[in-house]
Amino acid sequence: MAGKEPELPPSLADVRLVITDVDGVLTDGGIYYDATGECLKRFHVRDGLGIHLLEENGVRVAVVSGRDSETLRKRVADLGVTLFQFGVKDKFAACRALMAQADATPGQTVCIGDDSIDLPAFAACGLSYAVADAASYVKARATGVLSARGGEGAFRELADGILLAQGKAEVFGTAEGFATVMSGITQ
Repeated sequence: MAGKEPELPPSLADVRLVITDVDGVLTDGGIYYDATGECLKRFHVRDGLGIHLLEENGVRVAVVSGRDSETLRKRVADLGVTLFQFGVKDKFAACRALMAQADATPGQTVCIGDDSIDLPAFAACGLSYAVADAASYVKARATGVLSARGGEGAFRELADGILLAQGKAEVFGTAEGFATVMSGITQ
């Protein structure tokens, strides 16, 4: 009525930054310790490929975790992720700092989480997704809920959704499309 177009809500087509939690999203949430006290985690390779597919298509990926470990640092380094914050207690502030580093607005940012510690990240970002096995109160605060559980390809499900929304499904859905991004990709 005021002659202005209504502001559209953020969509996956607008995403330029994905911020992901680790435990319960990139892993199944389990933490294993060996006899020397070394922390071991299980990561899903499809999530790693999803990170590379996004990065190769102009969408930055950042990792934010309430924990810090050599295992986590090794996985992030293996994937070539350069935006990260570990040992974070305030995920709202961490997400805003990562957005500034990536030159992305909240409306261009989506986060993925699974537990209460991720709720401030949901509030900081324009879009938020919960993994299928997240707590019900976390799912209730998310923009969307993924069908995959944490550590079982949930990040990849979101990555594919972003690429599909941005008209780039060929990079994961065809041999020809994948060939354009496959050099240097690791899982």
